Amino acid sequence: MMTQIDARGLACPQPVIMTKKAIEASNEPVVAIVDNETAKENIIKLAKSMNCEYRDYKKDGLFHIEISKGELPEEAAVLESEVDFQNGDTVILVQSDKFGLGGDELGAVLIRNFIYTLTESESYPKAVLFVNGGVKLTTENEHTVENLKILEGAGVKIISCGTCLDFFGLKEKLSVGGIGNMYDMVENMKAAGNTITIG
Repeated sequence: MMTQIDARGLACPQPVIMTKKAIEASNEPVVAIVDNETAKENIIKLAKSMNCEYRDYKKDGLFHIEISKGELPEEAAVLESEVDFQNGDTVILVQSDKFGLGGDELGAVLIRNFIYTLTESESYPKAVLFVNGGVKLTTENEHTVENLKILEGAGVKIISCGTCLDFFGLKEKLSVGGIGNMYDMVENMKAAGNTITIG
């Protein structure tokens, strides 16, 4: 029996996350149906990263990707466990309420998707630190606030820079996590196995 994932019309990264969950939930083959080339390529990358067999074809204008779960080689399994360990010691520094340069509207969508994808990852970061315009994500942005609350509920430290909140007049609007100072930021980054900077 084949599990079907209908991800037509869904924005990135939802098709990939839905497919990943379906693969993990069962040993049966999975077919993901998407309506754009980018989503198809992302799901194929997922299948490769999970050491699955796949085939793709187009039917009625839609992309179908059939995926069969494979066995992880012993070496790959070891590498995966090492990555999980490192991720658990990771701190993410968010410097802006946008992701990347080039288009503010696009950047706002990308940072929202990034925070959402963090909630769907297998290994959460140790802490997410917000500085400068990044504090708008813990105050004004209802989409990111809800997903950050999920991370906080799972034990991830959510810290917003107090000076930055004051600068933007947002301290009273803080909706998730706590207020920190630069010492907190530095100590968290020093204690981290890896710091990823976003924004």
